[in-house]
Amino acid sequence: MTPAAKPWKSFEEQLAILVERGLQVDDREAALSYLARIGYYRLSGYWYPFRQLEISQDDDGRLVKRRLNAFVADSHFREVVDLYVFDKKLRLLALDALERIEMALRVDIAHLLGEQDIHAHENPQCLHGHFSKQLLKKGKAKDKTQHQLWLEKYHQHLHRARREPFVAHYLSKYGRLPIWVAVEVWDFGMMSKLYAGMKQPDQDRIAAKYGATSGRALAEWLRSLNFIRNVSAHHSRLWNINVLERSAPLADDAYWQTLNNARPFFYFCLMQKLMRIICPNSRWHQRFRKLMADFPQTASGAVTLRDVGVIDDWQAWALWR
Repeated sequence: MTPAAKPWKSFEEQLAILVERGLQVDDREAALSYLARIGYYRLSGYWYPFRQLEISQDDDGRLVKRRLNAFVADSHFREVVDLYVFDKKLRLLALDALERIEMALRVDIAHLLGEQDIHAHENPQCLHGHFSKQLLKKGKAKDKTQHQLWLEKYHQHLHRARREPFVAHYLSKYGRLPIWVAVEVWDFGMMSKLYAGMKQPDQDRIAAKYGATSGRALAEWLRSLNFIRNVSAHHSRLWNINVLERSAPLADDAYWQTLNNARPFFYFCLMQKLMRIICPNSRWHQRFRKLMADFPQTASGAVTLRDVGVIDDWQAWALWR
């Protein structure tokens, strides 16, 4: 049987549930205000690590972890909000860096491919055969190439931007957009997918500029950074997320070798690696260091920077100096 849906609760009732479960509320009016402005469900992702963890064994002797409704002793509503604010600042820092990375890579791709054909993004001959010629075997996209799917999305974006003056001008005068104009209607995901679909020598030329070992490695970075970008742009929880689109670990130095590529810090390190080349005079890294220093201190110790993936002594790493 389908369980009954959870009933609607007033903000006062929501707060009463949290207090009953052991969350300490030092300022009741402020807590009610946060529930009204941010929402119980969104905040629940931030108080989740403050809930007690039960560890048991199943019938096969395997460990089973389960979060209980009750909170760890000395957990405070204010700490949950502080964590939420920290995460918001972290997302904004990510978007700041990713915008610069996206703009730079757009120029690189457009400049390199535009020399071959001003409409290279629409020309299968300018791209890798696996991307532009190989037909997909399964799903709704069966018997289409990845390039055809990319072009469908491109034309959707182009249609949405058709009233933009620069788009309207080029379409009315020339009928098509040259690649250095077309990049302006791409999003990060489209940019990363087209880069992944480029011929290997073209990929490698751009990758060498950013210290990647190969075009394939840079394509991985961009796919992962697009995941971070989507999480950040959609206001989702970032600080302790399990990154699903992972890049391979780097072996550049001992610091890189100790990073966990499932945690966000690894990808902020990738951003900084790229930012040092794109914006060498930027103070973005200083703002990141300051934000890490401002990580919320909790009475219970339920959350730490380890959850972000931060490693010991990272401030001494040349990457962040």
